[in-house]
Amino acid sequence: MGSEPLVEVSVLPDELHEREQWVCWKEEQRDGKATKIPVTPGSGEFASSTDSETWTGFETALDYVQTGTAAGVGFVFTDNDPIVGVDLDDCRDPETGDADDAALDIIERLDSYTEVSPSGTGYHVLVKGDLPDGRNRRGSFELYDTARFFTVTGDLVEETPTRVARRQDALAAVHHEYIQDTDDNSEGEPARRESTDEESATDGPTGVDVDLADEELLEKAMNASNGAKFERLWKGNTGGYDSQSEADMALCNLLAFWTGGDQTRMDDLFRQSGLLRDKWDEVHYADGSTYGEKTIERAVGNTSAFYDPEPKNESTQDDASTADSSADADRDGSKRSQAYLTEKNRLLAERVEELETLLEWKSERIEELEAEVERLTAELTERDQATDQTHEERAVEGSPDDEESQSESVWGRTKRLFGNDRE
Repeated sequence: MGSEPLVEVSVLPDELHEREQWVCWKEEQRDGKATKIPVTPGSGEFASSTDSETWTGFETALDYVQTGTAAGVGFVFTDNDPIVGVDLDDCRDPETGDADDAALDIIERLDSYTEVSPSGTGYHVLVKGDLPDGRNRRGSFELYDTARFFTVTGDLVEETPTRVARRQDALAAVHHEYIQDTDDNSEGEPARRESTDEESATDGPTGVDVDLADEELLEKAMNASNGAKFERLWKGNTGGYDSQSEADMALCNLLAFWTGGDQTRMDDLFRQSGLLRDKWDEVHYADGSTYGEKTIERAVGNTSAFYDPEPKNESTQDDASTADSSADADRDGSKRSQAYLTEKNRLLAERVEELETLLEWKSERIEELEAEVERLTAELTERDQATDQTHEERAVEGSPDDEESQSESVWGRTKRLFGNDRE
């Protein structure tokens, strides 16, 4: 799309348009890199993503852009709205429109309002949901839900919705697979919670041999603590999911647990379920993978516990579990503390950068005002000098000698005039 200033208003979701959370932006060079600086619509002063006094409604922001004073509009994320922004940068060829497989995968799975970024080299996806705990950035992909702003272009990606959809499960999965280290997310992942069960399980890599007939395996799955959910999905019921793709992933997560991560068997079982559709065998990825193959692959990657039909000695397993749980708790506590400190440092660094930008902005404004004062002072001095000179000239022209000379000249002409009349 390039750096076009106007926004395609017709495709802009109402969820954004109706909120008073809009700023404008200008592009400036900072440390040799183009940086988008938020500015307040109308005044053009620096706008803060944490100060609502510097935000306006969409129409006001757009009007300011149309004056040519700013490059575009931006939407500010806050704690008071349910919107999460997914920033996919450096993943699109602006000339051909070709994109990385990872970016296309994220866009397809989130299935919500998606637009091309102003540079044309990336995408912005907006969804409703809660951003999972932990890190929010990896490489050129970033997720955030507060104290930041998104440039908004309205350059809608084809075949994506024109609404901001609620995609909590998909958001959690994308965060887990593309942003968060798997080691840093040993708990709290919905897909993993789905796999926990009263039955014996083994933690670790795939490869558990589940030597049970399909009927017996399905019976165990449907009689487990989360068996009602498994049965609903097995019968093709997608209730509670925003899309069938999310339901597909949920069933595959459960199948990964029960089959020990056997991808061939997962595929065989899924084809017996009520969720099977033509899309399952469609090629959706540049490497030739089908939608079904990639869904199964992700489900196995999401699952850390697998059903074991032959559990170890009970007492030995309990002792090992106790020791492992204690060690895991210590590691988890340490990782959470580290993740918290990392995130806190990141937020502080962003705040410092924002304040430095604000200080630089104000310094530039002060210099502009000082230059204006100096110009006005010089202009006023010139006017005073011109006024003084005019007064001096008038004073010279109106001196007594001149007045006496003018009086005599008038009297002389008068006498001559009357003298001629008498003659």
